[in-house]
Amino acid sequence: MYPTINKAKTGERIEKLMKSSGKTPRDIQKYLGLTCVQSVYRWLEGINIPSIDNFYALSQLFQITIDEMIVGNRERYICDMQYISVQKAVMRKRIQLYCDHMVAQAIL
Repeated sequence: MYPTINKAKTGERIEKLMKSSGKTPRDIQKYLGLTCVQSVYRWLEGINIPSIDNFYALSQLFQITIDEMIVGNRERYICDMQYISVQKAVMRKRIQLYCDHMVAQAIL
């Protein structure tokens, strides 16, 4: 399964960011230069999501990264990647210990 964006949860997150910063849908419309406020309402309702340009602009407005704004199904993917990363670190440590042991044996 590949990572996808959850439109509804992303809309909820955008709405929380707006509320915490005191912004209204009309403020967002004006900030982004959108022709109608309905686009913002569609994001908040989870019908659509902002374009990448609008995500970028919103990330600047809210002072967060785009990744912090987007909600997706990536948790499992991240967990899998973290597991792989830990396994690589364990193998590197084992190799380093083996090499240190071999060097110590060569010195004696």
